[in-house]
Amino acid sequence: MSPLTWAVAAVVTDGSGRLLLCRRSEGARRWGLPGGRLRHDESPADAAVRAVRAETGWAVELTDLVGLYRITGPDASPPAAGRCGGRPDVLVHVFRAGPAGVEPAGDPVAGCLVEWCPSAALPGALTPTTRAAVADALAGRSGVLRHTRAADALTPPGDGQPGDGPPAPPGQRASEQADSSSR
Repeated sequence: MSPLTWAVAAVVTDGSGRLLLCRRSEGARRWGLPGGRLRHDESPADAAVRAVRAETGWAVELTDLVGLYRITGPDASPPAAGRCGGRPDVLVHVFRAGPAGVEPAGDPVAGCLVEWCPSAALPGALTPTTRAAVADALAGRSGVLRHTRAADALTPPGDGQPGDGPPAPPGQRASEQADSSSR
């Protein structure tokens, strides 16, 4: 049995409807939601606030839970009852949030590119989980349960090019490095 990775992310929108997105580096093609791994000593909501700030520099206030998004391996068959699937098996708690101020509370973690994007003009290179969570959040949905295969995260529909390597759950981005260096 492989371990289940618990992660958090947030669909952060400002007063003009723009969304906060980030990329791990200038060379990365995919934009994703800010977030990180859930620590053993914190709730998913506390982890989301901490991880968004660590990764982007923005302090946020959560408003509700959009849903749970499960990412499994490309060839994962359904696991036996009570078991986790093969790696990667990631469960992401995605929250809806707004910025807690008009300016970032700090700097983004090194290597993380942060951008506010108009919801009507999002970049085409979004991870499938990000695309689904943003659509759900903007539609006002809550309590969503979605399943994405990691193979879907490697290549965007119709582009035929490999993605940025193995799919990285929010907890395996630059924010994880920042979090571990502050311990």
